[in-house]
Amino acid sequence: MPTTPAATPHRPPASALGAGAARNDRTRRLRTWYLVHKWTSLVCTLFLLIVCLTGLPLVFSDEIDALLSDDAPFATVPADAPRVCLGTLAADALRRHPGEIVTSIYVQDDAPAVWVWLAPSWKSFANDEGSRHYVKFDAHTGHLVKASGAPGQQARSFMDVMLSLHTDLFAGLPGELFLGAMALCFVAALVSGVVLYAPFMRHLPFGTVRAERAPRLRWLDLHNLLGIATLAWMGVVGVTGAINELSAPLFGLWMRTDVTALLEPWQGLPPPAIDQLVSPQVAFDTVARALPGMRVTGVVYPGSDQGSAHHYVLWTRGTTALTSRLFSPVLVDARTGALTRVIGMPWYLRALEISRPLHFGDYGGLPLKGMWALLDLISIAVLGSGLYLWIARRNANGARLAQLARAHDAPARAPRGVA
Repeated sequence: MPTTPAATPHRPPASALGAGAARNDRTRRLRTWYLVHKWTSLVCTLFLLIVCLTGLPLVFSDEIDALLSDDAPFATVPADAPRVCLGTLAADALRRHPGEIVTSIYVQDDAPAVWVWLAPSWKSFANDEGSRHYVKFDAHTGHLVKASGAPGQQARSFMDVMLSLHTDLFAGLPGELFLGAMALCFVAALVSGVVLYAPFMRHLPFGTVRAERAPRLRWLDLHNLLGIATLAWMGVVGVTGAINELSAPLFGLWMRTDVTALLEPWQGLPPPAIDQLVSPQVAFDTVARALPGMRVTGVVYPGSDQGSAHHYVLWTRGTTALTSRLFSPVLVDARTGALTRVIGMPWYLRALEISRPLHFGDYGGLPLKGMWALLDLISIAVLGSGLYLWIARRNANGARLAQLARAHDAPARAPRGVA
């Protein structure tokens, strides 16, 4: 009887094995990206919802401040009417608050207003933000427009509360750094979402929302559509938000390096007494003559830990749409009023300055603000739908596990005919 050869197991061709390995590798990569998207989204969603909700009124901060303002009206004067000397306004503020010091003067360039900021001392100014307060004057007449109250008694405005929630969650520098980390998590969630979008939506036309399917699937389609449609804007806002949260450390780095080196010739010299200071108006006029293409917006008095004990620090900015966002500090000798130095800002602070209008959308008037508000609302919808999808999936998994447990615990049904 002839023997038959032993049967050999069927082996798939090498090309099939290679395709299977590639498919498994792709599956593993997609699963990794899915986990990145899932956990980075979950970590930052709650905080980003707070940031988006508070960012909505901040987009219209100027309009809301004007609506809620209880300031006295400015005097109606010709456009070329002379302005009151800054030194006179500073003296008036000190008369209203004897025993305090003037820390800075802010000159508003889109309204005839001058804000004189005061504090009990430089030490309290540095250590207690609640000790700082201001007196606001009409720049043309010198009349009082508004005073913020005595130190520690100022009521925080609605916009102050929104800004603090948006930038640091009332936690100062730790809060800023924490929200910066949340912004980076958000950027990671966006990148991973883009990686996942193509393979999961490749069988559907762009923009498809399967309204006839289950609610969870409809929300998934809507989440994907809104996310991919606003991807560029959310990426810009996320990156610029992370940069903005680094403002305090970056400014501190600049002060410890560039500014400290610049002020080295004055180290160890006695600072000028109050009666030895020239008027802040002299410093203002010095910079205005030296930099005719710039607009002076602020004068910081000598003694600040963010300035010099021997100089007025005047902040200037340009007059064009771009340069109006770029500030340059100028040192003026506090004893003589002579120009000491125009300080060039380092690249990382320039990046910070440029990122702020991109983040808040406040450089193109009401049309751009309206667009920013609409995109902010869409972002809230994306975050909310992502949170709903996670909760719905957990509930579905829990229901399946409960169903399996009930099936496992149910008594076996008795066969027919058995009593």
